Amino acid sequence: MALIIKLIAGIVLGMLCGLYAPHWLTQLLITFKGLFGELLFFTVPLLILFFITSGIAALPRNSGKLLSRTLGFAYLSTVIAGTLAFLVASVVVPMLTSANTAAAPTEVTHLTAFIEMDIPPAISVMTALALAFIFGLGIAATQARQLRQLSDQGRDVIQLMLEKVIIPLLPLYIAGEFAQMAAAGTVFTTLKTFGIVLVLAVVMHWCWIITLYTIAGIKAGKSPFTSIKTMMPAYFTALGTMSSAATIPVSLQATKANGVKPDVANFTVPLCATIHLSGSTITIVTCAMAVVTMVNGLEMPSLLTVLPFILMLGVVMLAAPGVPGGAVMSAVGLLGSMLGFGEAAIALMIALYMAQDSFGTACNVTGDGAIAVLVDKAE
Repeated sequence: MALIIKLIAGIVLGMLCGLYAPHWLTQLLITFKGLFGELLFFTVPLLILFFITSGIAALPRNSGKLLSRTLGFAYLSTVIAGTLAFLVASVVVPMLTSANTAAAPTEVTHLTAFIEMDIPPAISVMTALALAFIFGLGIAATQARQLRQLSDQGRDVIQLMLEKVIIPLLPLYIAGEFAQMAAAGTVFTTLKTFGIVLVLAVVMHWCWIITLYTIAGIKAGKSPFTSIKTMMPAYFTALGTMSSAATIPVSLQATKANGVKPDVANFTVPLCATIHLSGSTITIVTCAMAVVTMVNGLEMPSLLTVLPFILMLGVVMLAAPGVPGGAVMSAVGLLGSMLGFGEAAIALMIALYMAQDSFGTACNVTGDGAIAVLVDKAE
C-alpha cells in the first residue's frame, strides 16, 4: 500500500511542478522521465525472456490431466475476462469520458528534456517471447540443468532490478508525465478519467468473481456467495500485499475450507498464483481503452485487434514477478507493438494500473479458489 501512496505523491508532485514550479524543475522531471523510459523499454524484453522461460521450465512434470486442466481453466478464465472487459470498456469508457480531450502530448514544444539518450532493446518483444517458449519447452523436455539455472538466475537479476530500481523510481517517472500534462493544461481532465476507470475496473472484477463462483457452485452444488465469503481472507490479504505469491498460504487455507481436496488444492493454488491473471487482464484492458480516449493519435481498436492482444497477454504475464506492477511491466511491450502505445500512453497506462494493482491481484487470488473447485470436480 505504501507504493500506492508514493504513486499518488508522484502525481501530486508532477501536477504542482507543471503548474507552479520554474520551468527548469519541470524540465528536470521530463528529463528523468525520458531517461527512465529508455531503461524501462530496454528491460521489458529481458523480463519476458527470463520470466517466461523460467516459468515454463518450472511447470510441474508428471501431473498429467491435473496440470492440463488447471492450465486450461486458468487461461480460459483470463482470456474470457479480458474479452468481456474490452466489450464493456469500449462502450462505457467513451460514454463517461470526453474522447481525446485529455490528450497527453508526446512532447511539449516549450519544455524539452535537458538530456536525451537512446538505448535500443537488445531484442524485440516478439523475439523474446519466441525464444522464451523455445527454451522453456526445451528445458522442460530435456531437463537441461545448466540452461534451467541460467534462466532462473536471469530471472532473479531482472526481479532484483525491478524491486530495487524500476518499481521504486516509478513515482518519479509518473511525476514527469503529469508535470508535462500539467504544463500542457490537460491534467485535470485526465484525473477525472482516472477515477471513472478505476471504479469501472473494480466493478468488473467483482462481476467476474461472481461469475466464476457461480459456475463453480453449479459444478459443486454449493452457493457461490458462501464460497466467496470463505475466500474473503485471501481477498483482503491480496489487497494488502499486492502479490499473489505472498497470499498463497491464506488462499490455500480458504480453498480447502471450500471443500477442495487437499492434494488438488496444494497443486492448483500455487500454480494459479502465477498463471491465473483474470483480474490483472481486466484492469490492463480497461485501462488501455481509457488511455486510447486520452491520447491523441490513438483510435479505439476493434475486437479483432484486441483479441490477439488478450491472447498474448495471458502468455506474457505467465510467472509475472511477485512484485507490485509485475503484470503491467510484462505487458508494456505488447501495448507498444500491438496497440501502438507511445511513451506518453505507456506512462499513463502504468499510472492507471498501479493505482489499483491491489484490487486486480485480489481478483486473481479470489478467482484461484474457483479454478481449484472446477479442477477438483473435473477430477
